[in-house]
Amino acid sequence: MRLTITSWNINSVRLRLPLVLRFLAEHGPDVLCLQETKCPDDKFPSSELRKAGYPHIQFLGQKGYHGVAVVSRLPIETTRSMSFCGKGDARHIAVTLGREAGAAAGFVIHNFYVPAGGDVPDPAVNDKFAHKLAFLEEMRAWGGRDRPAAAPAILVGDLNVAPLEHDVWSHKQLLDVVSHTPVETEALETLRQEAGWADAARVLTPEPEKIYTWWSYRSPDWAKANKGRRLDHVWLSPDLMGTCREVAILEAARGWERPSDHAPVTARLEL
Repeated sequence: MRLTITSWNINSVRLRLPLVLRFLAEHGPDVLCLQETKCPDDKFPSSELRKAGYPHIQFLGQKGYHGVAVVSRLPIETTRSMSFCGKGDARHIAVTLGREAGAAAGFVIHNFYVPAGGDVPDPAVNDKFAHKLAFLEEMRAWGGRDRPAAAPAILVGDLNVAPLEHDVWSHKQLLDVVSHTPVETEALETLRQEAGWADAARVLTPEPEKIYTWWSYRSPDWAKANKGRRLDHVWLSPDLMGTCREVAILEAARGWERPSDHAPVTARLEL
């Protein structure tokens, strides 16, 4: 059985619904995990997604900010979400695939949207950065407590950290820029390794090859400048890493009309 799972920070699911529908029609992943949906639950475009062939939909949103969703061809048996830092700000949703999902039955998919952290990498003066660091520390505690990677599981999302040297266009120039500061990169890699997750993209494409999933809106010619960062991730439990054949980044989607600044990232597993 082939299983494909896409992670995409869509930066408003209603505004970019035509892009979502285009992606589903052209690429047809089994499961699409969206972040930054910016959509309250009663406004989520479920009917359009069902018409596109994705009848199993779970979402957690709020007006204006954040929000996560899972859109699936495969049945979903259970859904849950976790709150971090005492905030109910719609940054995590997890689904368990149902018995009708064939070889993927029972797989747990975690979809995260980690706080961006603002512009100043100093928690003493920037509450947003302090929130980000606290969020990562609570993710670490969750990994140690619940051992989510001990059974077949997949963690995807906009983790808002480019952890490795070649996950950014210039390691030296971005060391003091939020998303690539040592305190963030060390926190993310520590929590990943302690919980036992495999960083699928980097297992299949080791450094020093550059990998980017995000290009700033501030760059008018983003493709030519190519000053990207790898902020979007697919992590697999150890028992699934051996089934992963590809992690593909659809860079072309960053050039679609009125795009997200993130590209879709798709993992292909052969079960």
